[in-house]
Amino acid sequence: MLASLMLISACQAKYDHADHAATTPSAPSAAVSINKVTPSGPAPEGMVWVPGGTFWMGCDDCDMPDAAPAHLVTVDGFWMDRTPVTNAEFAKFVKATGYMTIAEQKPDPKDFPGVPEENLVAGCAVFSPSPAIDSLDNPYAWWRYVPGANWKNPEGPGSTTNGREDHPVVHIAWDDAVAYAKWVGKRLPTEAEFEFAARGGLDRKRYAWGNEMKPAGKWAANIWQGRFPSQNTLEDGYERTSPVTTFAPNGFGLYDMGGNVWQWCSDWYRPDYFAQLAGWGTTRNPQGPADSFDPQEPGIKKRVQKSGSFLCSDRYCSRYLVGSRGKGATDSGSSNVGFRCVKTTG
Repeated sequence: MLASLMLISACQAKYDHADHAATTPSAPSAAVSINKVTPSGPAPEGMVWVPGGTFWMGCDDCDMPDAAPAHLVTVDGFWMDRTPVTNAEFAKFVKATGYMTIAEQKPDPKDFPGVPEENLVAGCAVFSPSPAIDSLDNPYAWWRYVPGANWKNPEGPGSTTNGREDHPVVHIAWDDAVAYAKWVGKRLPTEAEFEFAARGGLDRKRYAWGNEMKPAGKWAANIWQGRFPSQNTLEDGYERTSPVTTFAPNGFGLYDMGGNVWQWCSDWYRPDYFAQLAGWGTTRNPQGPADSFDPQEPGIKKRVQKSGSFLCSDRYCSRYLVGSRGKGATDSGSSNVGFRCVKTTG
């Protein structure tokens, strides 16, 4: 059925069981540095200067094979959106261009051979858990393909973004994010750029804000508290997305570099890519592998996602760990997937 086909590409391979305590790599830090280069010209509206430098990318002890080994990477400076793109910002793009996201378009029958025509309806995957769910073995138990769900109607027909103008836009496929970025004269970040920016100048810490999950006893990001997926205690104040400046920015002045929504990168996804980079010494401005391959779903082309989302918890996913990685089919979004843009100086 169409729901299953789309949920596989949007959601299933994104999550993994992660009942673990993260620790940091033990490699020497002598090569770590932050550039002192200043940008030419004033900051573009809503953007922050990320100076670039050399850092340890990835995570050796996160119990996530695709995030290992930690390896040295150098990136040049760039501008980055201070926050993920919001509903208000995306609405301006749609108003100016008439753009329709993939979630708003009826699926092409050629892409779904054998699926009855009546099942080919526009929509997207929405987090819809049952209170009775306890097993983590079947992601279909908490994801549902909802006809009519899209960026304007995040939970489906009847829901709106009214009052959520400053929340991150969701149900965004990679192609949608690229279209927006081109319209504003920007681009999507590489995975290396995103991780360097997320670290905010910190060397191999667990999170974008340091090594403590709750600094000074306060939640530092919009993530899941409670027993996923059936119990959310809402200790951070939010059941789903939160306004993009709710939690404190990191050391570079960037908000939501961990939690709230997954954010697209330009790189193709391969689980063995970090192992390749590690064999090349310090890599400068890596652009990702030449193609995509995910052994869990060999036939689906995927791009990298970073930061985790409001659904990540210490029981499941934990991809808010700053050195971790996510992945998603380019033609699929979901109710916890958004993006932000970058711009190269000069």
